[in-house]
This record gives sequence, C-alpha cells and structure tokens, in this order.
Amino acid sequence: MLSEVVTLQALKEHTNIIKLLDYGDNGQVYKPTSGRTVEGLVYIVLEYVEGGLLLFDLCQQIGGPAGFGEVAGRFLFRQILDALEHMNARQVAHRDIKLENVLVDTSSMTLKVADFGYAAIGTEPLKSYRGTFTYMAPEIKEGNKLYDGHKADLFSAGVVLFILVRGIFPFKEARKEEFFYSLLCQGNFQEYWSKVESE
Repeated sequence: MLSEVVTLQALKEHTNIIKLLDYGDNGQVYKPTSGRTVEGLVYIVLEYVEGGLLLFDLCQQIGGPAGFGEVAGRFLFRQILDALEHMNARQVAHRDIKLENVLVDTSSMTLKVADFGYAAIGTEPLKSYRGTFTYMAPEIKEGNKLYDGHKADLFSAGVVLFILVRGIFPFKEARKEEFFYSLLCQGNFQEYWSKVESE
C-alpha cells in the first residue's frame, strides 16, 4: 500500500488518474455481527467517481459484442493516452493497464486510471512478472528478461484500444505460439482480419 500511496502522490492532479485524498495506518472497522472493533488497519481514501462503473462494465453494457467503434473508441482511448503520458513524464509505469483498472465517471464520461498496486517509479529496466495475462506485453511473459515498463503499458493500452473499438480481445495472449498473435508477428494481416471477422 505504501508504494501505491507514493505513486499516487507523484501523479496528483491529473483528470484521468484517480486522486489520493487520504491514507494512514490507524483505521478501524466495527463488525456488527460480532460486536468487535478491529483497529490498526491500513487504509487509503480515493476520490469518488460518479456512477461507479469500470471501463469493463461500460464495454459490457453499452459497447456489446461489436465494441464502441472508432469514434467512441478514440474518445475513450485519448483519455487513457493522456494518463499514460502524464505517468511517463513522472517516470511511473502502471504495469496493469486493463479495462478493469479504469473507472468511468458517468456524469462526464471521464476515465480515471486506478489500481497502482503494481506500479514502479524510476527509469531502471524492470524484471518482475507483473500485469494481467491477456493484456501483458510479450517481453514480460518471457520471464527473467529486463523490460521497459512504459513500453509494456503502451502494449497493454493497445489491447484495451482493440477491445474498445472491436468488442473482443485481439488475441488470447501475446505468445508466438498463440494463433492470432502469431499471425500478427508474421505480418499475415489479411489472414488475421479474415479470422477475426469470422470469430
């Protein structure tokens, strides 16, 4: 939690990044069923996002199986890119960019990148295996290989863009053995698109 607090403090005041309001280690919770109070809990308070939707939920409810299309996809993705640009300028790599880690303020359709639990600060190459399988950059999956966290974030954002526009994942995972990903790696774009259209 401390690393997430430090990261959010470094990223304060950006429209498309969740804001940290407070944190501490003296939280307490009253449990009505047992009548017990648990004390000394670590807590973090984030801004309230109107509507309480994840970008994943919005895709399910509105985008549907056909996605949002290019115009709406571009509108939403531009906000994610703005957040990534802000993070990059402050040397922060999120390392878990995905639909489930982006909140949607439904009153203004403003996106808020959240969940910085895997984030790393600095310019050093990274080595740890972090992220979510279907969004993860191929260099992370190779294991024990140094990688650039900002480039890995951009790869994950590309997966998000594909889902926003098309309503499906571009591939199951970024491994050369995976059929759709291997078509892209080989430059077989015509076959790739014909297979994607038939799915």
